[in-house]
Amino acid sequence: MLADLIASGAIPTVRLTEVFRQALSSRIIVNAHRIHSGERPIAPAKGETSDFYLIEAADAEDLAEKLVTSVTQRIPNRFGFDPLAEIQVLTPMNRGALGTQALNLALQQRLNPDAQPRLQRFGTTYAPGDKVIQRVNNYDKEVFNGDIGQITCIDAETGLVVAAIDGRAVEYEASALDELGLAYAISIHKAQGSEYPVVVIPLAMQHYALLERNLLYTGVTRGRQLVVLIVEAKALRIAVGRQQATRRITRLAERLGGLG
Repeated sequence: MLADLIASGAIPTVRLTEVFRQALSSRIIVNAHRIHSGERPIAPAKGETSDFYLIEAADAEDLAEKLVTSVTQRIPNRFGFDPLAEIQVLTPMNRGALGTQALNLALQQRLNPDAQPRLQRFGTTYAPGDKVIQRVNNYDKEVFNGDIGQITCIDAETGLVVAAIDGRAVEYEASALDELGLAYAISIHKAQGSEYPVVVIPLAMQHYALLERNLLYTGVTRGRQLVVLIVEAKALRIAVGRQQATRRITRLAERLGGLG
C-alpha cells in the first residue's frame, strides 16, 4: 500500500538518494546504496582495510569452507571480534548445504565442540555455550521471536536448559526446546529489524529462488561495523539484478493519480 501511495504522485514524497558524511568512512553505506540501485558492491583494494569485504568462491563447497574459516579464524584474528557475541552469519535459506541448519552444525562443531553435557531435542543438539535464538513470542518468559542469547547451563537429568537472553536467565524445560534454535547462522528474514557488529553473508546458486536485491540489501544493512559477503559470482549478479517482490494488484496508484 505504501508503494502504491508513493507511485500515485498524489502525496508529497521525499526520496533520500545522496550519501554524505557516512560515505567518507563507511563502505557498508556506499555498497548498500549501490545494491539498492542495482549495482554490484565495490570490494576494497588488495591489502586495504575496510568495513566491507567481498570474497569470491568457486562453488558451494569452497564457499562453506571460506565462511567457516572467516567466522572462526580470519575475522576474530584480524579485527578482534568475538565469533559468538559479535559475528552473525545471515543466509537466505534454512535448508541446503549453505542454509541455516547446515551452517549451524558446521559452526557449532568449530566454535563449541567439546562442551558438556549435551542434550538433543527436536532434531537439535544443545550444549552450554551454544548461541541460540528464540523462535516464537513467549510472553510468560518475556522473550520474543528473534531474541538471541547463549546457553549457560544444562541439567542432563531433568532436561532443563538455561539461556542468558538480554542479560536475564531464561529457563526452558525439555518439552519447550522447540522454541529455541541454534543461532550461529540465521536467515536474513529472521534478522529484519536487528543489527549486529559483524555480518557474514553467503550467496550461492543453491539460494537461487531467494536471490533478490531487497533481501541482499536487508542483510548488508544489518551490519554496524563490518560486513563480509562470500559469494559465487553468478549468484551475486542475480541477487543485485533481480527485483521481484510480490506485487499487489490494488489499482490504488491509478485511482489516486486520477484524483488530480
